[in-house]
Amino acid sequence: MSRMTVWSATWVVALSLAAFAGGEGPRTFHGEIADSQCSMNVHSLTRSHQEMLKSKSMGGTSLSCTLYCIRYLGGDLVLSSKKEVYRLDDQDSAKRFIGQKVKISGTLEPKTNTIHVVKIETD
Repeated sequence: MSRMTVWSATWVVALSLAAFAGGEGPRTFHGEIADSQCSMNVHSLTRSHQEMLKSKSMGGTSLSCTLYCIRYLGGDLVLSSKKEVYRLDDQDSAKRFIGQKVKISGTLEPKTNTIHVVKIETD
């Protein structure tokens, strides 16, 4: 092999590894499965169900509020974690845990703040 071929191959491998290393590896996220409407302040000032639960206009529990927001207001399920809100790529798995504190294992897509869900369990 010529030096140029070896150098080119080495460069390609190095760039590939650098690109791969740029993404985050699997990690664990903690929070509550909620709806994007309340969690992203669409109709809530506290990033929670607090205002809606007080008014009882969307039910009296986090579960009923989330279900209402998804069904009638176009919300999606998210992981609400203190000051962070993460979108979830697996809405079906999250449905079992609406209104519950959970632990999600997965990888984060930083550009969209979406968790690629591997596993969800109660926390």
